[in-house]
Amino acid sequence: MAFYIVKPLVTEKMTKITEKRPNRFGFIVRPEASKEQIKKEVEELYKVTVESVNTATYAGKRSSRYTRAGLIKGQKSSFKKAIVTLKEGETIDFYSNI
Repeated sequence: MAFYIVKPLVTEKMTKITEKRPNRFGFIVRPEASKEQIKKEVEELYKVTVESVNTATYAGKRSSRYTRAGLIKGQKSSFKKAIVTLKEGETIDFYSNI
């Protein structure tokens, strides 16, 4: 089985979305993952029923900063985000295995 989910998305913005709609959760996924592959993997990993998957691809941004050594330039990596909507009444607990 290929692993398409990199990690769950636990940010302030995603937490607000989950509070508004308790059956929506976010994940960082591999760029080549399709919606069907993401749906199948979430259902297998968390034992839930997925109704829909929305994805968004983000491009890597260039960044630079000034330091004592001079100007340092770099680039943040690009990533793909998936927002998964579960069947009404189902939920995922990311904090249960900490």
